Amino acid sequence: MNSLQANEPEGAGPTAPWLCAGFLLAGMGTVLLGPILPALSQLWHLPDYQAGLLLFAKFIGAFVGGSTVPNRLRNGIFFGLFATCAGLTGFAYATGLYTASIALFCVGVGLGQIIASTNILAGRRYSHQTGAALNAINFFWSLGAVAVGVLIAAFLPNHTLRQFLLTFAAAFIVIAIGGRLNSADRSGIETVQEQIPPYALARKAAIGFGLMLFLYGGLETSLSQWLTTFSMRYADGRILGGQSAIVVLWSTLTAGRAITALLLRRIRETTVQRTGLVCAVILIPALARCTTAMSLSIVCILLGLSLSSIFPSTFALLMRRHPHAREAGFILAVSGLGAAALTWLMGIISSQANSLRIAMVVPFLAAIGLLAVCLWMPSPDPVPSLLPNLHPPDLPTTSTASH
Repeated sequence: MNSLQANEPEGAGPTAPWLCAGFLLAGMGTVLLGPILPALSQLWHLPDYQAGLLLFAKFIGAFVGGSTVPNRLRNGIFFGLFATCAGLTGFAYATGLYTASIALFCVGVGLGQIIASTNILAGRRYSHQTGAALNAINFFWSLGAVAVGVLIAAFLPNHTLRQFLLTFAAAFIVIAIGGRLNSADRSGIETVQEQIPPYALARKAAIGFGLMLFLYGGLETSLSQWLTTFSMRYADGRILGGQSAIVVLWSTLTAGRAITALLLRRIRETTVQRTGLVCAVILIPALARCTTAMSLSIVCILLGLSLSSIFPSTFALLMRRHPHAREAGFILAVSGLGAAALTWLMGIISSQANSLRIAMVVPFLAAIGLLAVCLWMPSPDPVPSLLPNLHPPDLPTTSTASH
């Protein structure tokens, strides 16, 4: 493999604290557009189908970024942090739909590199309990998703959106430099991974995981990116400037990943994954019918817990097959295509039907399709491992610590 030929361990990259900090920022960046979408739509007079184009541009960029992950994963993280910074800076000075779309495409490329490289890196470092480790690292991604709604609600009344975006962009530079200077190259925990060769995925497995991540990317993103708009139209969005629903959803999704990181030490990934999907299929129609802030909050709590384990469990099942970095990165990047396609489709349906409630059929069908693919996929073939019993103890924790 190219990375090994270069005498670089597969697990080489930022130490765990910097890795988690970068993933926290990535979570903030991924969710950023949803909370500010109503304000941008009003400022630039955008109907829903044009607002959906902003989401489309961003997540197409995420697909490009994730599908071009380098073999040296630490380079992917470093480049991703810088690209996101550049895109956010451009977005801060955007004046309309087209300039904002170009800037958001750059943001997406950077986020795609960060998310794919970090997930693959974590899966390789902690291959004995991959599901628990990926839930742990994705806990910080979810924490960032929670934080961004609260920060926007607190920051924007007294500051401009441009000031917020430029401050946010600067944080990516700090993490990029700090992570580069604090590398885990010589920690010894990664070098044992060289004993496990990568495997080319069978066609059925590659198609199955690609479909699952496409549908999950669309499911999670179409809900989260349109939830603030939904709340302001139908469910008393005055609370926290319309951010209350998205904060509740991501708070419970974050807590769910912390809990799941412990559950996956004793329960199979497939069991947790399928249970969460069954609950999501039931809850999404309930979400579409909510008319008050209280009912929306209750459904968001249950939905966040249901969705929390699906992505980490799915990616853990993928990493258990030990794919090449490029192959895993491309499959993960497909989730960006799902996010782009389904969020835009929601905007189109909402505009045509003049109802965002009706557009909720998009994530509902995605959840049904995802459950069907999960049931169709075979269990991963066991791959002999020479690894010791490695737990993810060096990930910073919040007592339980949980893309």
